[in-house]
This record gives sequence, structure tokens and C-alpha cells, in this order.
Amino acid sequence: MCHRLPYPPNKGDKIRSFHLLKHLSTRYKIYLGTFIDDPVDVQHVPTVAGYCEQLQALSLAPRRRRLASLRGLLSGEALGLPYYRDARMRGWVAQIWQQVRPRKVLVYSSTMAQYIQGSEYATARRVVDFVDVDSEKWRAYAAQQRWPMSWLYAREGRLLRAFEQRIAAEIDAAVFVSDAEAQMFRTFAGVPAAKIHAAENGVDVDYFAPDPSLPNPYPRAAPVVVFTGAMDYWANADAVNWFAREIFPLVHAQISAAEFWIVGARPVSVVRQLATLPQVSVTGSVADIRPYLQHAALAVAPLRIARGVQNKVLEALAMGKAVVGTPAAFEGLAPATPLREWATDAPALLAARVVAVLRGEAPADHAQSARRHVLTQHQWTSNMQGLAALLEAA
Repeated sequence: MCHRLPYPPNKGDKIRSFHLLKHLSTRYKIYLGTFIDDPVDVQHVPTVAGYCEQLQALSLAPRRRRLASLRGLLSGEALGLPYYRDARMRGWVAQIWQQVRPRKVLVYSSTMAQYIQGSEYATARRVVDFVDVDSEKWRAYAAQQRWPMSWLYAREGRLLRAFEQRIAAEIDAAVFVSDAEAQMFRTFAGVPAAKIHAAENGVDVDYFAPDPSLPNPYPRAAPVVVFTGAMDYWANADAVNWFAREIFPLVHAQISAAEFWIVGARPVSVVRQLATLPQVSVTGSVADIRPYLQHAALAVAPLRIARGVQNKVLEALAMGKAVVGTPAAFEGLAPATPLREWATDAPALLAARVVAVLRGEAPADHAQSARRHVLTQHQWTSNMQGLAALLEAA
């Protein structure tokens, strides 16, 4: 069960879910229930079906589902649950259970666990890949918002946490994207610690590899600072807005030729408006982010709210790029990673570290050690093997 069609692997959740699907399809017959929330993704259904014995991919209209999610205000549940609740999907799950009798169930995203709740599903080994502690994300959002959104987000965090606890008590194993996320969940889950595991994200190190032959997408010969990511995601929009308005001007004051490029699909209005600032560019969707990473001087990850391991950070590191960011952006990396020592939330210090990289004053092996870290710690095959092993446990 997966909340979003796991293809194409062009954003955080779809990258992890696709590599999970790809890995598991080599050893299991997969019956996949998922939703399509972007009409563009309909063309990729045959690709996903190629990994499956049977695929149930239902269209989901986000605007209509947001209205449906408001039922949670009456039912006293987290709004994410009615958002993904669908009678057709529930019927399909029941049919598969009667006809196939699956021995293993893997759920990607906690809100999809509602489809395998109940004693009738206890005959199978159930593993839920929570990825991040989503309830904590909503609690963090609440702290950044004004009323009434602060109230709504705090409510979502509280009720989703209660749901996460119920799910954890019922399933066989809970998985998170990092040791830090797993440890946080252990503090409130109310289940044996041994039931909670971590399986880190990976990165395709052959695809995301330094390649000077990639065409230069930047029109001017200027030192470029780049941010990559889905720009309709609130945490990313907040990050680039903060960087462009409070940090980049400090960089620009010292290196007047510097440019800040925001590369990612579906930029919301607050992001599009940043293109009016001096030497700030917003691309929207691009066919390939690798040229933007290859020909940038460095990547930034100024995330003030983040959970787990950031794919944008792993991809930049795999391209051999120095990454300057906040502690939240590097939370999922190993504590000994040199990049974590450079992380800071202080705007002036963050700007100073960007300037240091642009002037060639960063540690000599900054970029090289970045790629070495990815090669040793974030290979998809080895990381997914650990998660798959949880399905095999007795």
C-alpha cells in the first residue's frame, strides 16, 4: 500500500517508494494499491505495472480530497486519514485478501495503514514504513504558523500521533528513514524498542555522478548557489524564502556576481515572487536537475523544518558538491559527517559559509568527502535489503 504512485522517482517520497518497489519485486509477487494525485503520472502506470502482479491505481483529486478530509473535524481523527480513505481501495484490499491471502504486507506512509488494520489482517506479517515521524512534522509546522492554522496543525500532530501509536501496537515492525527518527518514535510509541527500525535513504550514485560534459544551464558565467526540490512543498518554500530574503543578500554584499537559483517543479506564489529579487532565479520544472547541480558552485539546504534524510542533500553530495545548510537538513546523516559540523541556523554564519565555499576557502576535501560519504552510507541496494529483511522475520 502506497499513498502515491511510486513513479517517476522525481521527489522525496516517490524516490524511496520506487526503490522499495524495485527491490521487492525481485523476490515477491507484488499486489500494489496506490493513488494518482497528479494527472501527468497516469502515463507512468504501465511502468509501475511492470513491477507488479496486480496494480490498483486510483485517481485522487487533491482539491476534492481536501474537502473530504474535513470530515475528520467531525469524527475527531487526523485529517490525513479521510483524505486517503476510499471505498474502492478498501474493497480491492478485501478482494485481494480473500483471493490471494498475502503473507507479507508493506505499507508506505502511515495514513495508508488504515487499510490493513484489524485482526483479519493479522495472519500476515505487517511492516509499515513511516519514513518520517509525520506527527512531529505537523507539530513543528504549528509552531511556525499563526492562528487558526497553528491550531489546525497542532490538532493534526496530536491526533496523528495517537494514530501512529495505535498502528505501532498492531503491526510487526515500524521503519523510519534514520536512526534519529526511529529514536524519536521510541520515546512515545509505547511499544518495545526492538519493534522500531531504521532504513536510510539511498541515492543512484551512477546517475548522480560528477559529469562536466553536462550542458551548462546557467546563462551567465557567475558563481551559482542552487537549491533543488519540489517547490509546492511548504518546508522547501519556507527554506528558499528565508534564504533569498535574509541570507543571500549577505552573500551578495560580499560577492556581487553571485546568483541564487531555485530549481524545482510547481513553485507556489511565494516562491515565484522571489524571482523579482536581485540575482534570484526560479526555474519551475526542469527535465534534469543534474546540470544545475554540476555547474553550480555549491548547493544549499536552508531547511528550518525537516524530517529524516533529505534526498536533495544526498543528490548534491553524490554530484561531488559542497552543501551548506541547517542542522535540520543534515539530521539524517551520520553524526561524524564533516558537513554536519558546518551546519548552522544563524543567518550571518550560514552566509559566511556560503561565501567561504564561493571563495575556495572551504576545507580542501569538502566536496570529495561528500561523495565518499554517499558511496559508503547511502547505496539503495544495501539500505533496502535491511528493510526487506523485516518482511522475512518470523
